[in-house]
This record gives sequence, C-alpha cells and structure tokens, in this order.
Amino acid sequence: MRILTLLLLSTVAGAASADDAAMLRCRALADVAARAACYDAIPIGAAATASALAAPAPAAREAAIAAFGAPAAAAKERPLQSFETRIAGKFEGWEPGQNIKLANGQVWRVVDESVDTFDAVDPPVTVRRGLLGATFLDIAGAHRSPKVRRVQ
Repeated sequence: MRILTLLLLSTVAGAASADDAAMLRCRALADVAARAACYDAIPIGAAATASALAAPAPAAREAAIAAFGAPAAAAKERPLQSFETRIAGKFEGWEPGQNIKLANGQVWRVVDESVDTFDAVDPPVTVRRGLLGATFLDIAGAHRSPKVRRVQ
C-alpha cells in the first residue's frame, strides 16, 4: 500500500512540474499572440501529458524560430533546440566568413575555419544548438556542419 501511495504521489508531482514548465515556456514569449496561443495549448487537469507539452503551439514555434540565434538582449529564454528550413537557390558550399541566407529570411555567418564545396539547389538545412552556446548548420549533402552566428 505504501508503494502504491508513493507511485501515485510521484505521478501527480510529475504532471504538476510539467505544467509549470509549460507555463514558464509560455511566459518567456514576447509576442502577445504567440504567448496567448501557447497558454491555450496547455492541457488542463489530469489529461496533461508530457508529449502534449513538448510540442509548442504553431504560433509559439514560429516565434521561437524567429528568435533563434538572435542576440541575447533581444531574445529571452529560447527553448527551441533546432528547426528545419532550406537554403534558397543554388548553393556551392561555404568558407570562413561567408553569409548564408536561409529561405525563412535569416542570414547566418560561418564563424569557424571549415570549408566544404558541393553543388545543391534548395538544400534542406537544420539549424541546431550545440554545446556552450554554439550554433551549427546541418546542410543536406555536406560532409561537415559549419559553426555559425546569426547576423540577420
């Protein structure tokens, strides 16, 4: 009986902390409409599940993508770890200092010494966070992932 009681209490505590995490994630959004949509997407009561809380609302996700890589002064907490888009048009690789414009309008500068050459048209790319605040572009067809910094 004691084990059953502990199991029940740990389940309730887990759901409550998941709700707190969702509330904190929504509170961090600067855009009022995205914040409201985020709050509306939080399940109420015992029906809340970790999978429902893990995926942000579409408006909240768009706001998080727009803030991804922005300077720390302009963006508060950014829980998004990666997003996918494309490099618009013909792409022939990169070199240090090169700016890479994505289909969503963001511009990222290569900040490491890596070089890669290949030909692709509209290649898919995943922008992802690495360790210690680094950001990388995982470009389909590339042999390496350049370390980048957002410039626009």
